[in-house]
Amino acid sequence: MKKTFFLIIFLFSILNCYCQTAKDYVDKGLSKHLREDNQGAMADFNKAIEINPNDEKAYYFRGRLKGELRDYYGAIADLNKVIELNPKYADTYLQRGNLKEKLKDYQGAIADYSKVIEANPKDVEAYCSRGRSKSLIQDNQGAMEDVNKAIEINPQYTDAYCCRGIIKFALGQKDSGCFDFSKAGELGNEAAYELIKKYCN
Repeated sequence: MKKTFFLIIFLFSILNCYCQTAKDYVDKGLSKHLREDNQGAMADFNKAIEINPNDEKAYYFRGRLKGELRDYYGAIADLNKVIELNPKYADTYLQRGNLKEKLKDYQGAIADYSKVIEANPKDVEAYCSRGRSKSLIQDNQGAMEDVNKAIEINPQYTDAYCCRGIIKFALGQKDSGCFDFSKAGELGNEAAYELIKKYCN
């Protein structure tokens, strides 16, 4: 009986170490990524998944890293796994939408951004991103509605002004587009001044 008790304690201690280790490879991976050691970070995320094949955070951060390294298909595969493990993790759809847009799968990107908006109707980044994707398939009216909604929710969200300015240029509304770039610049978006140089001078 005493041996059985100690065996149970031993097994629980192993299980505790196992779970903790998976969380630690993720943490170490994030730390290495912050130090721009992408190779080390990738190795840690891979190890965390090897230890716990259902660690959604490991897949999520590995997917983000793959996206930064332009392995877009590999990144999407990891984010698909996150969604399989946790379909309610809205940011995963946002990140996957961004990757799909880079791969010119604009309809797929729009569908993912719409998922984010369903989960959080006040997500300004999702509205702005969906508007951008809509503009890339020439749905300028739908694009304008989305960026206007983003600005309505958060009038300080500078990316929406930049995006709306570009859409207005596509519609031949140069003066109004330049005004939006100027507004974004006034709110602190330095990239807006590059847009002004490119489109307005």
